[in-house]
Amino acid sequence: MPSYTRVALVTGANKGIGFAIARDLCRQFPGDVVLTARDVERGRAAVQQLQAEGLSPRFHQLDIDDLQSIRALRAFLRKEYGGLNVLVNNAGIAFKIDDPTPFDIQAEMTLKTNFFATRNVCSELLPIVKPHGRVVNVSSLQGSKALENCSEDLQEKFRCKTLTEEDLVELMKKFVEDTKNEVHEREGWPNSAYGVSKLGVTVLSRILAQRLDEKRQADRILLNACCPGWVKTDMVGAHGSRTVEEGAETPVYLALLPPDATGPHGQLVRDKVVQTW
Repeated sequence: MPSYTRVALVTGANKGIGFAIARDLCRQFPGDVVLTARDVERGRAAVQQLQAEGLSPRFHQLDIDDLQSIRALRAFLRKEYGGLNVLVNNAGIAFKIDDPTPFDIQAEMTLKTNFFATRNVCSELLPIVKPHGRVVNVSSLQGSKALENCSEDLQEKFRCKTLTEEDLVELMKKFVEDTKNEVHEREGWPNSAYGVSKLGVTVLSRILAQRLDEKRQADRILLNACCPGWVKTDMVGAHGSRTVEEGAETPVYLALLPPDATGPHGQLVRDKVVQTW
């Protein structure tokens, strides 16, 4: 067995929280840090900015909406590192509150990236995560708020411990379909496409963690969702109450959980504390 360098990877890392997470990992992670971005120029500029700070990340292009792009990244990780030690799924989108785009289009595009593309990254990369690996899905308390604003019937479905990944996918598709047919409120959905997409990420994290326990328990991989808080980024504008550095704290904490840690696992974590939802 060749001895590989350890590797941590951050998606959507050319700016905002993703960039701050990549910077912290460069400082603290004992191995290589791969910064990924959809736009090659912006990604390389981010790498140069970190290099100017005396750090040495690597860059690889990744558009999470493109399955071939995810698979090219997987091939690179296999070849260079024999797999992956830390995965931080940070890439995501949000429409501004006053965006005039019709709600059904917002719903389709937001779920396509934040839920379905994140799920694709997990499907393609989880099998190459090494023993004692750490997986962090950046979610949001907006997801928990969306759950509270769902009908009791939907809340019960999302909270159900036996909900499968396929069931969850059907629920996410139904939300998009219901917005198209202008019946989403009647069907018990809230008015936040971003919230529903992040609810999907939080529930997906619980389901994937359960599967790791069933299939790879001896590997002691820990997978969690986290909420970085209301951070000043392009996504929320200057209304955020936290800096990107503060927003990066919990994702980095979860990415660097020590090898002998048994938890948290399958949880939603904010300010390094497990949230009940």
